[in-house]
Amino acid sequence: MKHHGLDHLAIAVPDTEAALRIWRDRLGFPVLFSEVVQGGAVRLTHLDLGNTQLQLVEPLVPGHPLAEWLARHGPGLHHFCLGVSDVGRAHAELPREGVAVAPSVHQGTKGKRALFLDAAGTQGVRVEVTGP
Repeated sequence: MKHHGLDHLAIAVPDTEAALRIWRDRLGFPVLFSEVVQGGAVRLTHLDLGNTQLQLVEPLVPGHPLAEWLARHGPGLHHFCLGVSDVGRAHAELPREGVAVAPSVHQGTKGKRALFLDAAGTQGVRVEVTGP
């Protein structure tokens, strides 16, 4: 898989406003944008880190997999995301390279598509790829 760099670091949070009091207000990272995706299931808020973005990911519906993840692990680093030129091609090529991927592509930020790699193949690290 050819990537073109780090797209963002994602922190799972139960409450975006509470998280913003830390990352925006105390540490000074400016908010770039915030949007609700996946049919109202998730709020994504991006902050500017200078050389990449910090994404706050808040589940908005009970039973969402991210809500379950937060219940088990609490707020914290959820994944890092690499930019690719074609998510569909990555979805097809990665399994041929021996890297298991999620069965489907999901909606990312600003209309981008995204895909998670199977953490079992990345030593437990959650990795996402995003792009058109």
